[in-house]
Amino acid sequence: MTQAVFETDFPDLRLARRGKVRDMYDLGDALLMVATDRISAFDVIMQDPVPDKGKILTRISRFWFSVMEPLVPNHILATDVREYPAACRPYQDILEGRSMLVKKASPLPVECVVRGYISGSGWQSYLASGKVCGVTLPKDLRESEKLPEPIFTPSTKEDAGHDINIDFAEMRNRIGFKLSEKIKALSIAIYQKGAELADQKGIIIADTKFEFGLLNDEVILIDEVLTPDSSRFWPKASYQPGRGQESFDKQYLRDYLDSIRWDKNPPAPALPPEVINNTRVKYLEALKRLTGIHNGF
Repeated sequence: MTQAVFETDFPDLRLARRGKVRDMYDLGDALLMVATDRISAFDVIMQDPVPDKGKILTRISRFWFSVMEPLVPNHILATDVREYPAACRPYQDILEGRSMLVKKASPLPVECVVRGYISGSGWQSYLASGKVCGVTLPKDLRESEKLPEPIFTPSTKEDAGHDINIDFAEMRNRIGFKLSEKIKALSIAIYQKGAELADQKGIIIADTKFEFGLLNDEVILIDEVLTPDSSRFWPKASYQPGRGQESFDKQYLRDYLDSIRWDKNPPAPALPPEVINNTRVKYLEALKRLTGIHNGF
């Protein structure tokens, strides 16, 4: 286990943005995206990092970006630090394995959520109204049940605080009809391809969220793809509708935070060492199952 990286500090590089998990540096013609070991839950950054988490997320995203290239182009320029601009070389030890040199795209101001199963906030919304983000679902669904077909349920994208679920009509108001239709179709296609591949490796992808950007008027896939941070990963062998599921994602952390009755507002509580380690183990299991990588951690 390596020492955790909570924040990056590269004096020779210009910090463009510090997100919940990733730090972005402006290199002129490109961006340097660095995945730290920060972890957030309920849209709040925890005080304690999860060692190697940024490297795990980067490995998984690189895998999926490659898998999805036939469907949609992505923002990756390079993942080998030796191919980065010279200004990055002094920070090679930190950057190795947890960074990507990426194209400068204009991010769309929405999170593109696809749900193949009913769980989490979607389940709570369904119990209250029979709908999720304006999508009416069949009656008498059980918690964690597979939906007849995947549904697209977008949300806002907030730099701080909670993302807000919106319906598709609101998304069209924000970014336009044609672009919304394209993003919806792409999101569902990426989810379906990922879910089929993951199923072969013993993982159910219950739901996930994507981010897209525009580059020269072309839609490209950005940020991360089908990771334990952005998705619900359930072990196929123990799946049973009608209850919550075991997982290889941060649902374990959410469940812990619920158990201590945290009000989900900053500041986040300190995490016990066993919760940090168990979260790391779950993320590693997702990496190993999906990509076959078993070393380096």
